[in-house]
Amino acid sequence: MSTPQTVILGAIAGLTIFIGLPLGRVRASRPQAKAFLNAVSAGILVFLLFDILAHATEPVEQAMEQAKEGASSWSHAGAMGLVYVVGLGVGLLGLLYLGRFRLWSRAARPGGIGPGAMAATELVEPSLQETALRTGMSIATGIGLHNFSEGLAIGQAARGGAMSLAGLLIVGFGLHNMTEGFGIVGPLAAAGVRPSWGWLGVAGLIGGGPTFAGTLLGTTYQSELVFVGFLTLAAGAILYVIGEVLPVGRRLSWELTLWGLLTGFVLGLATDLILALAGG
Repeated sequence: MSTPQTVILGAIAGLTIFIGLPLGRVRASRPQAKAFLNAVSAGILVFLLFDILAHATEPVEQAMEQAKEGASSWSHAGAMGLVYVVGLGVGLLGLLYLGRFRLWSRAARPGGIGPGAMAATELVEPSLQETALRTGMSIATGIGLHNFSEGLAIGQAARGGAMSLAGLLIVGFGLHNMTEGFGIVGPLAAAGVRPSWGWLGVAGLIGGGPTFAGTLLGTTYQSELVFVGFLTLAAGAILYVIGEVLPVGRRLSWELTLWGLLTGFVLGLATDLILALAGG
């Protein structure tokens, strides 16, 4: 398998996210169904969070062990730890402050508030539809950061001559992305929001497109710092979104939310086990 073929297949692995996205067009009218679909999405995200942090922590631990044994410098280990913490913080708090900035901008626009309403420097409460769409796009952003790191893994395997490993990673990550597509649209189903095909297309490109970019970069450049940085950015963003999604399910039905969490987690685990059994 040549490098161009690896890059093309890496792009396909990322675009399998579009398989799950059309489920966002399915209408769920019953609160129980909304709660379950919302929780399945959260369960997938919880599994991704565990998976991402496991892969991000391993290089940091290895750097510290190598520094302890004298095989590497403590400055390198410190840099890895710093990137880990900063990436997690930026991913988690970045979405919070970005959301606030959007609300401030909307409040300050001419016509953004009505006569006699609050001052333009105050926050405007977003509509349910706007909140759901923003949450879905935030999930797509977190998954996109995660998929960029997956693309790096594919590209670096190919760059190191491990083409069979690169092929296994492509298949495994492609399966993963099928479930991640539903992870993006689950909160929309819970809110009763039916996104347009254009919105789904943009969300798919944000969530799946970075796999292609990561594969392309990984075939020419290798850096553990970049790998850890993007993984922790993704972890922080996904942690933020989980905090946004779960309270919605609790209001609808906590019992079904717990069942949905379990279902989503098992779905994510199943795709990961398929990759492990294949030898990836």
